[in-house]
Amino acid sequence: VAGTTTSLASGTQTYGGVTTIVETSTTVTCPYATVSPSGSTVTSIIQTTTYVCPEAGTYTIAPTTTYVPSNTVVTYPTVSTVTPGTYTHSAITVTATVTDYTYTCPFANANEPTSTPAAATTSAVVVTTPAPATTTAAAVTSSVQSSTVASSSAAASSGVSASGNSMGMTYTPYSNSGGCKSKATVESDIETIANKGFTHIRLYSTDCSTLEYVGAAASKYGLKLILGVYISSTGTSGAQDQVTAITEWGQWSMVTLIVVGNEAISDGYATASELATFISSCKSSFEAAGYTGQVTTTEPIDIWQEYGSSTLCSVVDVLGANIHPFFNSETTAAEAGTFAASEVALLKKICTNMDVINLETGWPSKGNANGAAVPGATEQATAIKGIRESVGELSVFFSYANDLWKDPGEYDVEQYWGCIDQF
Repeated sequence: VAGTTTSLASGTQTYGGVTTIVETSTTVTCPYATVSPSGSTVTSIIQTTTYVCPEAGTYTIAPTTTYVPSNTVVTYPTVSTVTPGTYTHSAITVTATVTDYTYTCPFANANEPTSTPAAATTSAVVVTTPAPATTTAAAVTSSVQSSTVASSSAAASSGVSASGNSMGMTYTPYSNSGGCKSKATVESDIETIANKGFTHIRLYSTDCSTLEYVGAAASKYGLKLILGVYISSTGTSGAQDQVTAITEWGQWSMVTLIVVGNEAISDGYATASELATFISSCKSSFEAAGYTGQVTTTEPIDIWQEYGSSTLCSVVDVLGANIHPFFNSETTAAEAGTFAASEVALLKKICTNMDVINLETGWPSKGNANGAAVPGATEQATAIKGIRESVGELSVFFSYANDLWKDPGEYDVEQYWGCIDQF
C-alpha cells in the first residue's frame, strides 16, 4: 500500500478507488486500498471487491466520498506493486517539534530490493468475466483482508472529513443527574472518542465550561470541534450569551463548523425568519472575531422542505439536518442506513449547489416501538452499522452516552441513544 496525496475543493468530493475501462458488460474483481482506524492508529489495508459494469465505459471502483468545508489536501492509500526481497536504508534521525506529526521516510530505490528471491513476482491484476448486458450495476465489498498491511495516515489536514466511516460524535458534558462533569471526566470521555477513530466532536452549547474543558481535551487528542449555539424557550435573544462566549474563546483553528440552533424551528423556539436573522447576526460576530469557517443550523427534513429555499438556504454555508430513521414508523433498524441515504438525497435538492451534513443520527437502545422501528441493543448495532456504511463519512452520531438526565419523551427513548460502544 502506498500513500497518494490529492487536493480537494470545498464540498462533497470523491477520490481514490480503482479506475478500469471495459469494452462490454463485465463483472470486475479487483483489489483496492482503504483504511481501518483502531484507536489513534489508522492502518492501510487491501480488500477485494466485485463490481458489475452494466455496459462499456470507464468505471471507478470503491472510491472514497467525504465532505470538506474548504480546500483540503488529503493523503489516501493506493494499491502498489512491491518486488519481494530485502530492503535496507541508512538510519535517519527526525526531530518533531509539534504533536500529531507524520513523517514519510524517503526511499530513493523503493522498487529495488538488495536481494532477489528465486520465486517470480505477481502483480495485482483486475480479473474480468463476461456478464449479461441487462445486469444492474452494483458494488459488493468482501470482508477478506489481504495479508499486505502497512501503517499510514489518511486523515485530511483540515475540514469536516472522516477517518473511515465515522466522522463525528455528539457530546454533552452532563452527569446522569444533570450536573456538570469534571474536567478529568470530560478529558477521559474525549480520549475515548478519539480512540474510536472519530475526527470531530459536536457540541450543543457553551455551559459547564464546555469550550474550555472539551477544547483542551480535543486539542490534546487531535480532534476538531463542531460548536453549537443552543436556542431554548428564551428564543434567539436568550442565546446571545453563547455567541459572546464563543467569540471570546476564539480557538478557531480547532473549529470547522458552528451550528446555530438545534431544531429551534421544530421545537417552536424561533420562527424561520427569526432564526435566519439570528444566524446572519452570529456570522457577523464570528467573522469579526476572526472565524473564517462555515455556519449553519440543523432541522429535520420537513422544516428544510418548508422553509429552506424561501428563508434558510441564503443564510447558511452548508445544509445541516438531524436524520433519525427511528422516528419514521415504517423504517426498521435494518433499513436505517438506506433511509438516511434517501434523506440526504432529498436534502441535496433543497438548497441549490449546497452540501449536506447529517448532524445528528443514531438509534435508541431501549424504549418502546414506533411502528416498525423497534429500539434495543441489537437493533441499535444493526442500525448504526447501516448508517455508517451509507452516510457515515458525513454524519455525526448521537450520542456519546445515554442521557439519563433527560425526560423519557415520546416512546420512552430519549434517555437511551448512547452509542460509543458500537464503534
